[in-house]
Amino acid sequence: MPKGNRISEINEFQNIIGVKFQNIDFLDKALTHSSFANQFGLKYDEHNERLEFLGDSILSMVVSEYLYKKYKNKQEGKLTRIRAAVVCEPSLADISRSLKVNKYIRIGKGEELSGGREKDSLLADACEAIIAAIYLDRGIEEARKFILKNLEPKVESIGENYNYRDFKSRLQEYVQKSLLVPIRYSVVKEYGPPHDKTFEVEVFLEEKSSGRGVGKSKKEAEQGAAKDALGNMGVFFNE
Repeated sequence: MPKGNRISEINEFQNIIGVKFQNIDFLDKALTHSSFANQFGLKYDEHNERLEFLGDSILSMVVSEYLYKKYKNKQEGKLTRIRAAVVCEPSLADISRSLKVNKYIRIGKGEELSGGREKDSLLADACEAIIAAIYLDRGIEEARKFILKNLEPKVESIGENYNYRDFKSRLQEYVQKSLLVPIRYSVVKEYGPPHDKTFEVEVFLEEKSSGRGVGKSKKEAEQGAAKDALGNMGVFFNE
């Protein structure tokens, strides 16, 4: 059970997300990173990794159901790509930032010094953990309400306009149909301070360099490399 100032912080965060917990222990764990638990000798179930595991499945189910019901004429492949765009790491990290998770999450000293509060991966994991905490405390309907409140605008934008391009999936599909060679992504350079890194990624088709991309995360850079490879091969998509 959290104490003192931590209870005040948890209560502030409940007001931000608009969910009142019956047992705030769930939310406290969701806002506790493994680095903090390791630093202070907490048990494995006193940080958010197990909650993240559960939240990932709940998020996927809720978004999949929403897309299935809303877009009755879209094929499975398009629904999959829309879902990937909606629940990707940068998208979830943006939600966490909008909810000020980076202010309320507890992290270890080493993680703090390396800019952990602004890491997309840490913030995205925390978002999934919060979803699981809401589900365990308030049930699936409250979890669905939270998910759609924060993700529905993005679903609408991507689903209606379909401007999103999952270039990695497109490259994989093209290679499987036309080339039948292995694909490998490699980080060739990274630079910038720990809290604001930039990555350069190269994609290799059968160990031949075929494209390069730059991004603020490895995933973003991989997407850029895949897009570059498709363009270099003269492959374009007009959906």
